[in-house]
Amino acid sequence: MTDEIKPGRYRHFKGREYEVLGMATHSETLEPMVVYRPLYGERGLWVRPASMFNEVLERDGRTVRRFTPVDAED
Repeated sequence: MTDEIKPGRYRHFKGREYEVLGMATHSETLEPMVVYRPLYGERGLWVRPASMFNEVLERDGRTVRRFTPVDAED
């Protein structure tokens, strides 16, 4: 599923938008990580495990993806 995470704009299920810059590999575990930054505030760089980035969550009785590509919604 990590190959589906492409650079671009994503919306978090809470509503804010983020830019995925690319993928990285954790130096100790070799786990795929997503490198991204918020498109608000100070816009610092963040990483999150790809498996967590791609998670599907249950919120308020509905199933949602943690991050959804903005292009997919248009």
